[in-house]
Amino acid sequence: MRIVIAGGHGQIALRLERLLAARGVEVAGIVRKAEQSDDLRAVGAEPVVLDLESASAEQVADVLRGADAAVFAAGAGPGSGTARKETVDKGAAVLFADAALRAGVRRFLVVSSYGADAGHRGDEVFDVYQRAKGEADAYVQGLDGLDWTILRPGSLTDDTGTGLVRLEARTGPGPVPRDDVAAVLAELLDTPATAGLTLELISGSTPVPVAVKAVAGN
Repeated sequence: MRIVIAGGHGQIALRLERLLAARGVEVAGIVRKAEQSDDLRAVGAEPVVLDLESASAEQVADVLRGADAAVFAAGAGPGSGTARKETVDKGAAVLFADAALRAGVRRFLVVSSYGADAGHRGDEVFDVYQRAKGEADAYVQGLDGLDWTILRPGSLTDDTGTGLVRLEARTGPGPVPRDDVAAVLAELLDTPATAGLTLELISGSTPVPVAVKAVAGN
């Protein structure tokens, strides 16, 4: 199995790459800077240097061809302004989805955000971020040909993961360790029956595999 992850140097992506590589999965992570490559190799992933803010859909499709699944985990980051929320959190997500279609990759996961909403009001940076994430989610949801799952984690923490979560269509707000987000993503990749679901994720009391099977109807 081969998985391609956009935003391969992100904190969730690096955790996911390590998990997948440990399971024997071939993982490629798209990064913007060549100097990030060693960090990916250290967790067992193949770095692919490509700037999603300037790449064409065909360039991204070339990376995706032959993959079994794609994961969009890119983000402009908390220190960025409103412009990059549009070009990365929305624009790069749209580009990655279009490229997946072009490459024939059906399974498509999106790391979104709790509260993402295309109709979100306000002009502050966080407002623009929530709106950009919501618009990207809506774009993916409207595509034919992708078996998408959208994951909307709550407030991200660097606490050690517990493996216990609450994963539902609506959870309400709450924190969740990045470790547990990565664990849920890995489980979602193994559970194609979650295609077509938009899920919120916070810490809870249910083991990750059980939580994923529950939402999949298994």
